[in-house]
Amino acid sequence: MAKQEHSSSILEALDVKKVTWYHVTTVIISGMGFFTDSYDLFVISLVTKLLGRIYYHNPGSSSPGNLPDGISAAVSGVAFAGTFIGQIFFGCLGDKLGRKRVYGLTLVIMTVCSICSGISLGSDPKTVMVTLCFFRFWLGFGIGGDYPLSATIMSEYANKSTRGAFIAAVFAMQGFGILAAGCVSLLVSAIFDHQFPSPAYMVDPAASTVPQADYVWRIILMLGAVPALLTYYWRAKMPETARYTSLVAKDPEKAASDMSKVLDVDIEAGFAKNDQARVSSDEFGLFSKKFLRRHGLHLLGTATTWFLLDIAFYSQNLFQKDIFTTIGWLPSAKTMNAIQELYQIAKAQTLIALCGTVPGYWFTVALIDWMGRFKIQVLGFSFMTACLIGLAIPYHHWTLPHNRIGFVVLYSLTFFFCNFGPNATTFIVPAEIFPARLRATCHGISAASGKAGAMVGSFGFAALVKAVGMKTTLLIMAGISFVGLLFSFLVPEPNGKSLEELSGEAEPEKI
Repeated sequence: MAKQEHSSSILEALDVKKVTWYHVTTVIISGMGFFTDSYDLFVISLVTKLLGRIYYHNPGSSSPGNLPDGISAAVSGVAFAGTFIGQIFFGCLGDKLGRKRVYGLTLVIMTVCSICSGISLGSDPKTVMVTLCFFRFWLGFGIGGDYPLSATIMSEYANKSTRGAFIAAVFAMQGFGILAAGCVSLLVSAIFDHQFPSPAYMVDPAASTVPQADYVWRIILMLGAVPALLTYYWRAKMPETARYTSLVAKDPEKAASDMSKVLDVDIEAGFAKNDQARVSSDEFGLFSKKFLRRHGLHLLGTATTWFLLDIAFYSQNLFQKDIFTTIGWLPSAKTMNAIQELYQIAKAQTLIALCGTVPGYWFTVALIDWMGRFKIQVLGFSFMTACLIGLAIPYHHWTLPHNRIGFVVLYSLTFFFCNFGPNATTFIVPAEIFPARLRATCHGISAASGKAGAMVGSFGFAALVKAVGMKTTLLIMAGISFVGLLFSFLVPEPNGKSLEELSGEAEPEKI
């Protein structure tokens, strides 16, 4: 067994501790939650066309059935309403009861509701859609808890030199979740299309949607429970973070004991109490004047940038299929059967995730502790603005058949710079700059602001396209990205500083 390091301070030990296997396992355990989150949130956009064909087929129509606009928006966006509430609820609970005590509960909710979403009792359209929306709301509630808890746990375990990369690595699992949603949809649809072949809609409208297609979307949704189940045991075994135990629960002896078990750092209980004296005892509340003076602009900055980002990010992610159809990149729906259409949508979304989304996340992981959060966020918003303008102004040019590949490349770049940019940094920074006793709450508020933006995007994007057209909609998204860039200047740069220095809980020289 390796010899333990010695330290007279829990906070100092955490800030300078070299990367250990426990840090890596914490990234994996927390990250698998985000893998599940993104799978569950984004997979619904792949199956909505299939749901329309199954439940809203109109005999005699020249085109396949589609979900009515209101139902489509509800199915796509109801999980965000649950996530919004879950982020605030579990954020507050994580500060009151501790991160660990509520961490496993979020996975239980996600697992149960993923399975129930696929079951969605009933055969008539109204019953199926109502039950689907009900369970997806509570699925979102569980997902919401994962945001503040995962970010806070990782920030409180990491050392200050690699903290950004570790939190970014947890969030980067979102990219793999999006990719997995596409790959699973490709696999399941390919298997069912092979086993139950059917003609295209234009050949035989009624036969183009086989009865077995109803199993396809259910299986795809239920498979979202698998990664959550695989990591529940390890979440249950994680100890409370030492920062919470020492600074919020006021139990430095327990914090020192937990540290020695998981991070191979030996801290005598008597020395561990030194942290109490080194950290400010001024425990102002969230609604106090002192919080407003010290962190009011910071919270405004983290909440506003996340809100603006998610309007653009989720509207584009959830409605990729509509964008691709508009420019003619996907074949006409009537030339395919129901399962083939799902396959084509999944293939397009998987390609975007593979080429733009996933690489963007990992560029952030690699560079964030070198470049800093602020530079990456400003760079990302800047390029998102430029790429969206580049798509919008010559929009007719991109709709021509020989220019569609150029559109896809530029469109992929918006996702790359979103993820090598504000989609990652808006998640990371709120976990670093607020006091320990309010850290999960403030992260939850910031994340909930983001989900409010996601709801605006999911409920408003389709209506906006119908009202003003795709070109103007893309220009509006560019304007939103630019405003996000401006609000980024309200957020401080956390790079290379301890959590206590950033939050004002202790002077820099005392850490």
